[in-house]
Amino acid sequence: MSALHELPDPPSDAISSLRFSPAGNKLAVSSWDRTVSIYHHSPDTEPPFVRQTGIQCRAPILDVCWGDDDTTLFAVGLDQDIRLLHAEADNPDQEVLSTHSAPSNKLVYSHHHSLLISTSWDSTMHIHHPPTHQYIRVRLPAKPFALSLTPSRLVLAMADRKVSVYDLHALRALLDQTGGSSAREDLLDITPWQQRESSLKFMSRALSCMPDGTGFATSSIEGRVGVEWFDPEDQKRTYAFKCHRQTGIVPADAAGEGAEGGNAGEDQQEIDIVYPVNALSFHPLHGTFATGGGDGVVALWDANTKRRIKQYGKLGASISALDFSPDGGSFLAVAASPGFEDGQEDTEPDPALVKVFVRVLAEGEAKGKPAK
Repeated sequence: MSALHELPDPPSDAISSLRFSPAGNKLAVSSWDRTVSIYHHSPDTEPPFVRQTGIQCRAPILDVCWGDDDTTLFAVGLDQDIRLLHAEADNPDQEVLSTHSAPSNKLVYSHHHSLLISTSWDSTMHIHHPPTHQYIRVRLPAKPFALSLTPSRLVLAMADRKVSVYDLHALRALLDQTGGSSAREDLLDITPWQQRESSLKFMSRALSCMPDGTGFATSSIEGRVGVEWFDPEDQKRTYAFKCHRQTGIVPADAAGEGAEGGNAGEDQQEIDIVYPVNALSFHPLHGTFATGGGDGVVALWDANTKRRIKQYGKLGASISALDFSPDGGSFLAVAASPGFEDGQEDTEPDPALVKVFVRVLAEGEAKGKPAK
């Protein structure tokens, strides 16, 4: 049976992302309170991770990722900058690698190609080689929403159901050929390795690639997850399923015409309450994946058998981020933050609801089950 631990000293505002370091010994948590919190693994204590460092940035942070080791971090946010952070320093220096013309929302780092890729609401992608400070600017066909990669591919989900898959080797070759000379010139137009339409009809919220590099999963604001493969022969296996939904009872006149379900009483209507699926993460060994929704629930799924493995109890607030540890997936980090599911967009989030959890998984807990 797994054990869930709430970590001390969480951020004071909504959590945007969290990521385990390459060795799994550290957990970086980025927040709208302009900090990147670093938790260190402490195997002899409970909880198993404790906060040791907080890196203050100029603006709310929208995403964070690690570099080649446990000392180098990259962060992006509302200040439009792509920043290099040093996790070990007492007063960590921050270096700006490039700047978008609008807030930068997502970034990933490819260890195999030494590439840092950032996206922005200005519909551009910056491809960096941090050791040489070279980068190129690439035009995107639509506003980016989610980003993930395999050892050889970069997958990008955008507005208008657009999905682009890029070859990382080709991107690195292009950067080497140009020497980063396009960084302050016109945007480059690059033809992706694959272009496709998302299997989901509504706006994408999260994206995660399969650990074997054969495909990816995306989620949407409409309580659905789509699972797709790269190989044209496997694309016929693409499917989508509903999740993170609840049945609720409301007054009949509030349900409106076209509401799903039937009458639960003379003056009541049964409706399907749909929550966004905000977070996705694949287990590094088993190929199963976790989803986190606006309903505050985390669930485990088997992509091959199309079955739910496990569903955990509600955590009191919307799930905003998930990440399995790289050391065989023994930990699952979970960020809970107030969302806008209750229609309180203009209300300041309650800091008491902002929490970071680490679930210590039992052996085989995230392993898939045979198909019936």
